[in-house]
Parts: sequence; structure tokens; C-alpha cells
Amino acid sequence: MLEQYAPGLNLENFKILQPSNEKTSELQPTFNLSIFTQFYPPDYAATGQLIEELATQLGRLGIHVQVFTGQPGYAFRKDSAPAKERLNRVSVQRSRTSRLCPARIRGKAINGLLFFLRCVLHVFKNSGKKDILLLTSAPPFLPIVGYIAKLFFGTPYICLLYDLYPDVAVELNLVSSKNWLVKAWDWINKQVWKKADGLIVLSSTMKERVQTKCPEVSDKISIIHNWANPNWIVPIAKQKNWFALKYDLVKKFTVLYSGNMGRCHEMDTILEAAFQLQNEPIQFVFIGGGAKRQICIEQVKKLGLTNCQFLPYQDKQDLPYSLTACDLSLVSISSGMEGIVAPSKLYGILAAGRPVAAICESNSYLRSLLSEANCGAAFSNGDADGLVMFIRRLANERYLAEQMGDAGRRYLQSNFTPEIIAKQYSKVLSTAVELQKSKAEAKSKLC
Repeated sequence: MLEQYAPGLNLENFKILQPSNEKTSELQPTFNLSIFTQFYPPDYAATGQLIEELATQLGRLGIHVQVFTGQPGYAFRKDSAPAKERLNRVSVQRSRTSRLCPARIRGKAINGLLFFLRCVLHVFKNSGKKDILLLTSAPPFLPIVGYIAKLFFGTPYICLLYDLYPDVAVELNLVSSKNWLVKAWDWINKQVWKKADGLIVLSSTMKERVQTKCPEVSDKISIIHNWANPNWIVPIAKQKNWFALKYDLVKKFTVLYSGNMGRCHEMDTILEAAFQLQNEPIQFVFIGGGAKRQICIEQVKKLGLTNCQFLPYQDKQDLPYSLTACDLSLVSISSGMEGIVAPSKLYGILAAGRPVAAICESNSYLRSLLSEANCGAAFSNGDADGLVMFIRRLANERYLAEQMGDAGRRYLQSNFTPEIIAKQYSKVLSTAVELQKSKAEAKSKLC
């Protein structure tokens, strides 16, 4: 019966995956790593929060980590943070950051460009002090800093690709694929990737995209997923959850969308599902911001829906409560965006022990992941009817929702904890450092 609502779901496998008891070991310092990222706490941006957790875990593995970042400039309540500080074995240095209309594309581009220039200056001021650089794609052209560092100082670098640009801009119809800027950007990307000592992508479909663009770098691409901490985010019953009590989410079956409601996220299917379910004891809660947030609010008002509630970004310390104040969580990727972006919100949902409904394309990596984890179901963009049937099914059979949530949490504990993922990053980084040392030794012998 369930196969009708969750194709590929195998109920027999719900209890196969067991949590890993593997613990992070304390190692002696190995090498000096410098991470470049525009966003970092107290900024709410998901990329920044993930980098903070990664930096902390790498520090525990014995790596000397320095983060070069900006002041809060995307989603924040604190206007500023210390220019320099040391947190959890990680040294953080913040440059000044411009906040020119961060919600607008042009403002984001200018802010990113200014941060990029400050990163270049930082590299020249601190040449020779780092063994390797890790550069995120936030902002998209930040990996060019690594190319410059290697060109002038021979410093190896790894590119961490959260999103693929200019692909995002092309798919959003912001610019034509034939535009000279797009062609130039693609050419620059290829040069940066070829020069890089490694590329880290977040999904198998993203790896396929990069390989198609630049086959020469196939052997240096590593797929490393995002993660969530199951010791910090734990299942909490709604009846005992202050967040659920505060926002009256206990009695009705609650469907949660938590995170960025951006241009790359499918929201129409969700709103159509809410419309179809408006007369049933089911409610939708949207937490976060983004370019589509106000559009969604206006659409809800236009449709006269009373089963939708919109809340702002929550403080990080409240995340374990907001993510568990529901019965089902949603993940969505707009049509055409598969392999270009990867939703980081998935992993927190798994840690929270809640089932997942993903709205994505037929070739999405989310489908195979949900099927393997037995923790939810995936629906094509526009398939509001299928999503509605799945929601009704879980609302009527709460035990099934609990089984899926438990299975997802076990899957995360076996595959996507901070400790497991940090070791994967450490392996990529240390391999690049050792290779660089071997080349340097061979060169010195020749001299």
C-alpha cells in the first residue's frame, strides 16, 4: 500500500542501519589550513554554520585551522563580531563586509566581489604561512583566490563547491548561456579547477555536472556530503517541545519547511499541497527567509489559507527545537537545479528523527538517498497530488512517520556525522599536503 505513496520504500530495511560508535580521536598537529568563506557565525547562513562545525572538527583532528571570513552580512541579528578571535581551536579573522542590499542579486554580487578582493590581499599579506587552502564557493568566484595563491606562492588549494556558477544564473534565466560573461566564467572555472589539488562536491549529480564541464578534473573530484550533529539535534516529542508549544504546533499534524526560500527552491508545489489540505487538521510552517519568502506569504493571503504560518530565521541554539516541532519536513529543489545546488537542510531533518518529503527531479540524488535510508519519499516538481497523498498517509498512520524518522536518524548516524565527514575532509586535505611535500622534496633533490 505504501509503495503507492513512497515508490521504492522498503519497510523491511527500517532497522538494518545502526548508528556508528566511531569517535573522533585526538591527533597531534599535522598541517596549517586556511579556510576562506564569506559567511560564518554569528551569520545565520547555512554554509557559514557548516564551515564552523567543520573547522572545529578538523581542529580536533590536530589540524591548525584559521578561518578568514567577513562580518555578518547575510542573515544576522548581531551587526558585528570580533575582528579576531579563537574559538574551539580555530582562529577566526574577520574582514570588514559591505551590506549593500544583501537580499538583491546586485547587492550580493558587489558584496561578494569586495570580500574576494580582501581575500586576495590577505593571501599576499600572509604568503607562506599556510600549508593548504580550502575555498568555498561563497561567493562563487572565491576559488580564484586559490588559483592566485598557487600561481604566486605555490600553495595547494581545495575547492569546496556548494553551488555551481554561472549555471545557477543561467537556470534562473538571469543571463543567457551564450552571454560572453557566462563563457568567460566557465573558462575561468576550468582553469581554477585544473590548477586545484582537489574538488569537493556535495552530491553525485553535482560531480556529473563538473565532469561534463571539465573532464580533465574527474580524478580529483571527491563527493563529501554535508552533515548534522545527532548529539546536538535529537528527537523531541512535540508535547515536550517548547517551540511547538509556543507556536501551537502540537495538536495538528505539522509539515515543516525550514531554511532558505530562495530562487533555487521549489515552493509552488508546497503551496498547492497546502491549498488542497486547507480543510484538514494539517498545518504548514515555514521558517527562514529568502527571495521567495514574501512571494509565498502573498500567495497564501491571496488563496485565503489559514493553515500556513511563517516564522523568521531562528537562533542556532533553537534549531534542535524548531526542527523537531513537526511531524514531517520538506526539502525542495527547483526544476533545472539538480546538480547545481544541494540542500543542506536535509541532514538536520535526519538528525531530528523526522520523515522527509523531497520535491526534486527524477534524476536527483535525493531519491536514491531517501530510498536507501527508508526515511521518506520524493515527488516530481509540480506533483502536489502525490505530496498530498503522502502527507495524508503519514497523518493517519503516525507510527509510519515515526519509523521513517527513526530510520533516517540511524542512517545519518552511520554516514553523515561531523566526525565521519571531518575525516573525509582530512583525508582529501592531507593527501594534497603530502603530495605537495613530495613534489618539493623531489625538486630540491634535483637542485
